[in-house]
Amino acid sequence: MIIPSLEETHDSDDIERIVPEVDLIREQKGKLKPTDEEKLMHSILEDDKETISDGKLISESINQGIGSLTPEMILDNLVKDYKLAKKLYGETIIRELTGYNPNYIEKNIKIPEFKREIGKKIMDKINDLKEQGFLNKDGTISDKGLMLSSLVLYVEELDNLIPKGFGEKKSKKKTLYGDKEDYKNFNHDRYKNIAIKQSIKTALRRGHSLLTFEDLKAYERKQEGHISIIYGIDASGSMKGEKLRIAKKAGIALAYKAIEEKNKVGIVVFGSEIKDFIEPTMDFMSILKKLAEIKASMETDISKSINKSIELFSKKDTKHLILLTDALPTRGEMPEKETLLAVSNARENRITISIIGINLDSQGLSLAKKIVEIGQGRLYKVKDVAEIDKIILEDYALVKG
Repeated sequence: MIIPSLEETHDSDDIERIVPEVDLIREQKGKLKPTDEEKLMHSILEDDKETISDGKLISESINQGIGSLTPEMILDNLVKDYKLAKKLYGETIIRELTGYNPNYIEKNIKIPEFKREIGKKIMDKINDLKEQGFLNKDGTISDKGLMLSSLVLYVEELDNLIPKGFGEKKSKKKTLYGDKEDYKNFNHDRYKNIAIKQSIKTALRRGHSLLTFEDLKAYERKQEGHISIIYGIDASGSMKGEKLRIAKKAGIALAYKAIEEKNKVGIVVFGSEIKDFIEPTMDFMSILKKLAEIKASMETDISKSINKSIELFSKKDTKHLILLTDALPTRGEMPEKETLLAVSNARENRITISIIGINLDSQGLSLAKKIVEIGQGRLYKVKDVAEIDKIILEDYALVKG
């Protein structure tokens, strides 16, 4: 997949230019068949509503922690206790499976004819997902389904970020070797660094009719250090559903922005244990797929995510950890002490730490303040989860300085 430049995304109001362009048929001594990823992206770009609907359904199933989509069980839960089923599946899954507004289903699910219709719709939808290869025979999500979910998340997030000012043009043009900061005498530098106008001015001031080696000036370029960011996502049970979905999208925004600027992004998924991780990388697709497959379960242990991040960071880069959570912490004999010890270890390894706290209680807020004080980062108190992507990009911008 080709990731678009920010300049391309800024100048267009056309959604088809916001997302990556996909060459559906590569020419190489004939025509090669498009990959599954290319086919799915093409469908999304063409606004294929059924494909997008399937992606949302699969994505929400992961976010809700549903292991398998089983038609009989889903219908049985809807009929027996609709309110409980709504908590279990969420409105998105119910809507995408049945084609009906959840409130309408709640009012009519006990009617025999409507119950039969809903049962058939759920059965047909799940069978269709299996036929397309998005679900395995047992109703679990396949690799292809996970791929569709990640692509839909990606396109949705880019579309969401454009109105917020994501992708503004840079005032300075970056180069491979750094920014042009000042001039110095040329001393067998790269020839492309020779400052022609400045060299000519120097020769004229010296009364030379021809440029000599001593007249040559070169650009003094400011070298840019690399930044490694690790995004720690709380995947405890309380993050299930909408909060986890938005947390994933914020990770997509961070990865897109940082990698476009030649910086690295890693992922640590934590609950009661470290569930999964990716060390800082510039492989956008591996991050995208990892974010898509995160499920919520169990309690929170932030100290483990900090200690794991210390292992994953490269020693050379500027290192920053962003932790997103809605609870601090609940595991261990002395959770606060363990957490602050982990933060101190991180600072000894020159890692800064910021926290994005979602509706933290007073105890959690107190601990969060201690963490960012020791970690020399920033604390963001979030009430509107829809703003998380904007906040995480703001924190990244501050790390860059």
